[in-house]
Amino acid sequence: MFSIFVFICFVWLCVCVCVFCIVSCRILIMKTRMTNYKPLLVLLFLLASWITFTVFQNATKLWTALNLPISLHPWNFITKASWPEASFHPVISAADTELRIKAIVEKLDQQIPPRPFAHVNTTTSAAHSTATVLNPRHTYCRGDQLDVLLEARDHLGRRKQYGGDFLRARMSSPALEAGASGKVTDFNNGTYLVSFTLFWEGQVSLSLLLIHPSEGVSALWRARNQGYDRVIFTGQFANGTSQVNTDCALVLNSSAELCQYLDAQDQEAFYCVRPQYMPCAALTHMHSKNKDVSYLSKQEKSLFERSNVGVEIMENFNVISVSKCNKETVPVKEKCKPGMTSTVPSGHVWKNTWNPASCNLATVEMNKCLRGKSVYLLGDSTVRQWMEHFKRSIRTLKSVDMHESGKLQHQLAVDLDRNINIQWQKHGYPLIGSITYSVKEIEYIARAIDRIGGEKNTVIVISLGQHFRPFPIDVFIRRVLNVHKAVQRLLLRSPDTMVIIKAENIREMHNDVERFSDFHGYIQYLAIKDIFQDLNVGLIDAWDITIAYGTNNVHPPEHVVRNQVNIFLNYIC
Repeated sequence: MFSIFVFICFVWLCVCVCVFCIVSCRILIMKTRMTNYKPLLVLLFLLASWITFTVFQNATKLWTALNLPISLHPWNFITKASWPEASFHPVISAADTELRIKAIVEKLDQQIPPRPFAHVNTTTSAAHSTATVLNPRHTYCRGDQLDVLLEARDHLGRRKQYGGDFLRARMSSPALEAGASGKVTDFNNGTYLVSFTLFWEGQVSLSLLLIHPSEGVSALWRARNQGYDRVIFTGQFANGTSQVNTDCALVLNSSAELCQYLDAQDQEAFYCVRPQYMPCAALTHMHSKNKDVSYLSKQEKSLFERSNVGVEIMENFNVISVSKCNKETVPVKEKCKPGMTSTVPSGHVWKNTWNPASCNLATVEMNKCLRGKSVYLLGDSTVRQWMEHFKRSIRTLKSVDMHESGKLQHQLAVDLDRNINIQWQKHGYPLIGSITYSVKEIEYIARAIDRIGGEKNTVIVISLGQHFRPFPIDVFIRRVLNVHKAVQRLLLRSPDTMVIIKAENIREMHNDVERFSDFHGYIQYLAIKDIFQDLNVGLIDAWDITIAYGTNNVHPPEHVVRNQVNIFLNYIC
């Protein structure tokens, strides 16, 4: 903007000089009535030329500035002070995004190396692995840390020489409706340290599950990144009274003419085989089903049989007795708010209520908290559960008919008296569902965020993960990076807007492991936390919360949803 201003001033100055010379000449001629005024004209011409030359010579730097980006402008420091977005939001090209995706995938590949095996007997065995409590005591005190050393062994009883087993540690007291996750440290040599924080008094049971051996983890990782065709999408095209169904996918290997549904800004695409005599714009609905395809060998598949998934290692452990021990009163923790340092575990359940480890959850009255607020719930059906919870909890919240059908329809609910506006919107492809859903208004979350003006009473909750598990990891990473860029743009124009990431939760252990294993979800959970760590957003750690509750369900029960929403209310009020 400054360079354009200088250019206009320069042109205006030149025009003024010329006008001045012409006017001066005519005045002098009229006054002097000289018959021979040529010497005067020559003198004025030389004067104008000298003025123009001087201005032009000093302005060459300004001409040069017109062709430079603002970051190289001589007044760069002033610009930064006045417009911090110039440095806060650099333009990230599609090529830069691809390079970052490649770097993240390469890092994950290094952490999940190939573990080929000749026989199942050489893989990790829960029954033969040994868990030993370090420094055991008859009674423990509340707040103590209890450590367990795990030595992984194969089915022949031999010590494993490498790590990588997918383990899940949990402590619980069913009678107290209490639970918490444990922290697993992998020493990458076949030994693991499992640490439990004893949050409550009473009889505590310890659990350490071998979800998948390291060999199974390696096989799942390789198979996941090998193909896009584990799920078949069927698109429904409509033209008048006729309807045609064709194959659709993220990547479609077909010699037929294809329709490309491209998000031009972020270069994310979805494809359908184009039906004869119908335009691509005639796509109206979609559904999907699992394809009978596997990238696992017969031997690898045996690792994911029901009896080999989620096997208890600490089968014969006695319960732990925990007492108060008259310890000093625990200091009062500050109220939970976005941006607080996350701990492992992040909290515990007591009497079916979630208690964060590093902060305190206050009792928040939902009606008062949400007064005057616009809440956007963007993502999958696990955050749609929040929408259903809000409608059950606020009796004055009325649903608005959006003239769509099915569970995946856009939902809007309002309370006109309290000026509350809550809506849920599904994320873009891939969206897995055997029930047909409308795609007439489907859009990527990044575009939805770009449409939101944002301000202090605007809250956005983002939930991504479950629908991405059957596809190569780069699909999920690309989507999260694009959402991250959209959130960055939003916070640039409206820094008071509250943005909350709801991490994905654990789900059924034994259902379709190759496509939906929690190992896939765990990698995505780590990735989204890492990508968003540089932005001032809140995190609801649904992964750790659902482990603590022990709910192996893609849609957690109502009491778990209620506690997630309570964290959300504490963040915004």
